[in-house]
Amino acid sequence: MTHPPHENREPAVQVQHVPPGTRSRAMHALSARTAQGRFMLQSCMACAAVAWPPRDACPQCWGELAWADQSAGARIVSQTAIHVSTDPYFRAHLPWRMGTVQLDAGPVAMAHLHGALKPGMRAVMRLMLDRGGNAALFALPAGGMSDMNDPQSDRQWREFVVPVAGRTVLVSDAAHAMGRAMVRALTQAGAGLVVAGLSASATDADDAILGHDAVQIVRLDLTDTASVAAVLGMIERPLDIVINTARYVRDGGVSRNATLAEQQFALEVSAMGLSRLAGAAAPILAGRPQGAFVDLISVQALAGDAGFAGFAAAESARLSLVQSLRHEMRATGVRVLTVFTGPTDDADHQSLPPPKVAPARLAAAVLDALAQGREQTCVGDVAKDAMARWLVDPALFIREINL
Repeated sequence: MTHPPHENREPAVQVQHVPPGTRSRAMHALSARTAQGRFMLQSCMACAAVAWPPRDACPQCWGELAWADQSAGARIVSQTAIHVSTDPYFRAHLPWRMGTVQLDAGPVAMAHLHGALKPGMRAVMRLMLDRGGNAALFALPAGGMSDMNDPQSDRQWREFVVPVAGRTVLVSDAAHAMGRAMVRALTQAGAGLVVAGLSASATDADDAILGHDAVQIVRLDLTDTASVAAVLGMIERPLDIVINTARYVRDGGVSRNATLAEQQFALEVSAMGLSRLAGAAAPILAGRPQGAFVDLISVQALAGDAGFAGFAAAESARLSLVQSLRHEMRATGVRVLTVFTGPTDDADHQSLPPPKVAPARLAAAVLDALAQGREQTCVGDVAKDAMARWLVDPALFIREINL
């Protein structure tokens, strides 16, 4: 059998493997809580014993288990390094450090170990999501650690987070105050290139940050599929992170003070705009070693709002789409992060009273979510309160929010 000359062969595509994804229902419940950035373990309602790993009944008395926030302290008992693995993901990242830790909460557990930890040392435990979206226990130095963006920081830890330094990041709407703050925060964090999307009618002359050497301005219209495709084709470097800040906020109800054209445009920007952007960017991000898609969304997505009916409906559709995107992208190792916010301190929410979220605070929260690999973040008192109430009783929250 003859083969074509080497120079005529198509190069092999590098597959981005992810950690094994088979988990029990109890482990998926842990992952759902880990996505919110909480350190929660199961505690027995009968004998108060804390269980690890997650299971269906108490290992001490077979009592019912309930999830509860726990102390995150621990002591390293032993360590080892895995040098051989049959799993494609771990085989590409060997050696891999593991260790036994005595949790302050009670159980002894196996955990991923930061390179600075040794037996006998104190540690801070984190529940992190791996690239497949599943919870994993990670031990970090109790006295702090080097900057995650530092190339000398622990390589194993970097597998659980999304670095910004040196990366190429697209901000979909930099004309809005929220988008401008995001561009500024990214340049200050050392992003290699920030691609700032502006609509054809937007002006860029009133903000010096858009003239920064690390910023590339592009004309981007999320309501136009051709515009999205063209922008992704003109970015000067391989794209690592997409941050979707685009939205269209207008007040009005359904039967009163309703403008159907504005409701339709809100859906085009928030929902269909997200689909256009994600559909075009997903294949690019899937080829990057630490790709991420971040969506900034209003907490009004959790329930209809009689005062902002069209906006709330568009954000709700957007939330459903980004949840679907998250499940689609897990097989590729691309992280899909959602950052919820209440009213922001900008022109769109002038008529609403405080509290409002400053755009700079929202941008800082996005960077923190990337640095922690956290799937879900709530920014500001309004968003945190709304999410807490919705998680306890969605039906009651929907009723109360419109009283």
